[in-house]
Amino acid sequence: MRSLSLLLLGASCALVISFAYAHPPEGVWKKKLTWKEDWVQVWKTVKKEAWETKWKKVSVPIWKEVKVPVWKEEKVPDWKIIKKPKLEEREVPAWKEVKVAEWKKITKPIWVPTKVAVWKEIQVPVWKEVQVPFWKEIQVPVWKEVQVADWKQMFEPQWVKMGIPGEKFLGKDHEGWEYTSHDLWRKKLVWKPVWKKVWRTEKKQEWRTEKKEEWRTEKKQEWKTEKVQEWKQDKKLEWKDEWIQVWKTVKKQIWIKEKRETWVEEKVQIWRTEKRQVWATEKRQAWKDEWQSVNVPVHKEVKVQEWKKVWKPVWEKVWVPAPHGHGWD
Repeated sequence: MRSLSLLLLGASCALVISFAYAHPPEGVWKKKLTWKEDWVQVWKTVKKEAWETKWKKVSVPIWKEVKVPVWKEEKVPDWKIIKKPKLEEREVPAWKEVKVAEWKKITKPIWVPTKVAVWKEIQVPVWKEVQVPFWKEIQVPVWKEVQVADWKQMFEPQWVKMGIPGEKFLGKDHEGWEYTSHDLWRKKLVWKPVWKKVWRTEKKQEWRTEKKEEWRTEKKQEWKTEKVQEWKQDKKLEWKDEWIQVWKTVKKQIWIKEKRETWVEEKVQIWRTEKRQVWATEKRQAWKDEWQSVNVPVHKEVKVQEWKKVWKPVWEKVWVPAPHGHGWD
């Protein structure tokens, strides 16, 4: 724009001079293409590390409440007659020393504030960029051994009573009589299945926080010494008359309460202990499925703003003089 203004000013001067000498100017106005520097805003895509939450199904132990009978001791109210002392009050005259206020004139020194000019050194902050190490927390997967409850079937020996049906011959006596028995019982050893609770070791993945050392640029504040003038508060000693309040002791008759001890019977409530059966809550262990959240690192694309330098075409109007002897085109 500045070059265009200069061209227009030169053309105006040339026109005035040409009118002064009565000679018409020779030349034409033409358009000239030039390139102008400009900055435009663009967006570029970069990858940024982020954390994504995922869910994992795990079995966790829980406590289940059941009711069991227990004996509980309770306090039952009862009445008992006791003798206790009682104090009776009466009023008797007495002398008491009290403080009475009066005023007294004194002369006391006071300090009058004044201002004195002094030079004071102050610290001015200066910022300096330094590289500072810092610890960054990261998540590292680790395996942990946990105890998981399981049920195992076992067989235990047990004697059971088994009946033998029918009649059984036991023998004869010296007279020829026969002895028989009916529905005999005998013991039989059997193996009974029993489920017992055992513990087995499993590996469970967990995330542990560890620290990783990295470097970042920080601004460190430093201080330099400068002198500034300021006014300092000072004190000047003067004397001033003042009235102060003082206290003097005088005697005053008052009535005070006096206590006398007597005995009276009183019925008081006492507590005796009794037992009664109640139901108490007991906790037993069980297993419950839960969903546990874990953080997984992912890369996410984000838009970042930046500036880009471009060249734009611009048309400018310039004066082109005609060649001598040819006139206008």
